[in-house]
Amino acid sequence: MWFRFMCPVGRETLKWCTSPMYKPKPKAVLLLGPTGVGKTALSLKLAEAVNGEIVSADSRLFYRGMDIGTAKPTLHERKRVPHHLVDVADPDEHWSLSRFLEAADAAIVDIARRGKVPIIVGGTGQFVRALLEGWEIPEIDEKPRLRQALLALAETQGSARLHAWLEGVDPEAAQKIDGRNVRRTVRAIEVILSTGRKFSAQRMATGARYEFIVLGLTLPRPMLYQRIDERVDAMFAAGLLDEVRGLLKKYPPDSRCFSAIGYPQAIRVLKGEMTEGEAKIEIKRRTRVFVRGQAAWFRHDAPGITWIEQDETADVRAVNAVREFIGIR
Repeated sequence: MWFRFMCPVGRETLKWCTSPMYKPKPKAVLLLGPTGVGKTALSLKLAEAVNGEIVSADSRLFYRGMDIGTAKPTLHERKRVPHHLVDVADPDEHWSLSRFLEAADAAIVDIARRGKVPIIVGGTGQFVRALLEGWEIPEIDEKPRLRQALLALAETQGSARLHAWLEGVDPEAAQKIDGRNVRRTVRAIEVILSTGRKFSAQRMATGARYEFIVLGLTLPRPMLYQRIDERVDAMFAAGLLDEVRGLLKKYPPDSRCFSAIGYPQAIRVLKGEMTEGEAKIEIKRRTRVFVRGQAAWFRHDAPGITWIEQDETADVRAVNAVREFIGIR
């Protein structure tokens, strides 16, 4: 019988005992659901009910100064419950999957060691899946010139051309990456050209390091669309254009931070290329398309979800499920 002991420094040294006789995996809650369904409010109530802390798996929330357009939890909400991986980077910083996993692992381990319940709120699909499956991802430096060349190729010849090339050199990676997802396709090719190895070979699933309960918050599509429409209107009323105007004073309009839905449209309003009303319509439309993509991801890539209908009893049912999972009454 042999053991690997947990060490608090660095992701590679966050190793848990392989013997079931030594120590069980830390228990963690993973809360999923489409954009606008109400995950933030539910996560706060869950955390307060079970002595938890929240870990964001939404890449948009990493960046400081991007509050309104991302529907980031407010300062008041973050005082109610400690949040991790929120406001941890400047908008021009790149947060890779590897960097996310290192930071998320450190946060989850720290929360669990203090006797609290980690509540991961998602989020970015690939980040969530990596946590669920225990991916090991090496950090690979970006090559901006190569990336720009690949993006230009996608712009002039179409994303299908890039995806076909990826399929030719790494069929496994191509099968798992939607051909319409230019960013992920470009990143896979960038990694292949930088390392000389298949993108699929870079990822090693070692098995989840945590015992998860996966809760999914859901709403009938018409009600969800109504909430999305109301949220977009509220973002503009809260000062989305002023937020973007301030960001543009520090960062160029082609910065990565402006790729999230809402920011390109706000930039076009500020440039006089569309009206505020047109921007709202476009943001609502694109968010609905995004929600449909999320639904497909939940069906195919996130099995084992306990779905909870968003209604007046959702909070109670979610809290009861988590209490039972962690063994408290």
